[in-house]
Amino acid sequence: MGTQHRPDRMHLKLIIWRQQSPDARGKMVEYEVDDVSPNMSFLEMLDVLNESLTLRGDDPVAFDSDCREGICGMCGMVINGRPHGPNRGTTVCQLHMRAFHDGDTITIEPWRARAFPVLKDLTVDRSAFDRIIAAGGYISSNTGAAPDANAVLVPKDVAEAAMDAATCIGCGACVAVCKNASASLFVGAKLTHLSLMPQGGPERARRAVRMVRQMDLEGFGSCSNEGECEAVCPKGINLSAIATMRREFHRGIRQGAK
Repeated sequence: MGTQHRPDRMHLKLIIWRQQSPDARGKMVEYEVDDVSPNMSFLEMLDVLNESLTLRGDDPVAFDSDCREGICGMCGMVINGRPHGPNRGTTVCQLHMRAFHDGDTITIEPWRARAFPVLKDLTVDRSAFDRIIAAGGYISSNTGAAPDANAVLVPKDVAEAAMDAATCIGCGACVAVCKNASASLFVGAKLTHLSLMPQGGPERARRAVRMVRQMDLEGFGSCSNEGECEAVCPKGINLSAIATMRREFHRGIRQGAK
């Protein structure tokens, strides 16, 4: 079977959510974009669209981005119904236009969650995640010179499990895909990597209780263990992080943490 021919340049129809402000009524707006290279990233394609909009005096589409290397978690948006687009283990900035075909229609929306209110177009306020971290996602550390690397011995399997959880970039895809808008995978990842490492021990119980309670206060929904969050997580955070979060929370409650 021969490979499908992909042109050097593509013409695409984009259907994008436009919302001028948090209180404004939003709607889907259609755009045509030409001269798209398959080697462009998705954000570069939006840059091309925004340049054309600016040149004709229209308001460019607002979207978040920063590192454009799949590290910062800023570039979240829903593409054709899937957070971060069709490729697994990929952020929007790492998604390339070769994942699409000439003449495709692409629907682009912001994260949809009460705890992530739309600021403008595809940009949402994710400061709820910051407040969850501030509620307890820290460790005590004595001031002074850094300790020797081997001063605290950590088994290799524990260190690897902690690092796997610590790869969470806080993008919010787990919230966007969940029918309950749950942040359990995010909170579970943060609690997992801090609870596994000995440096996270002193605040372990208090941290879990405070972060879970803050998650509830922010308006995120409950987890119903359906696994969509794991499927769209660009860093592949395992669903077991949610089980860890629940264990840590109930452990903290038993210890009387507040």
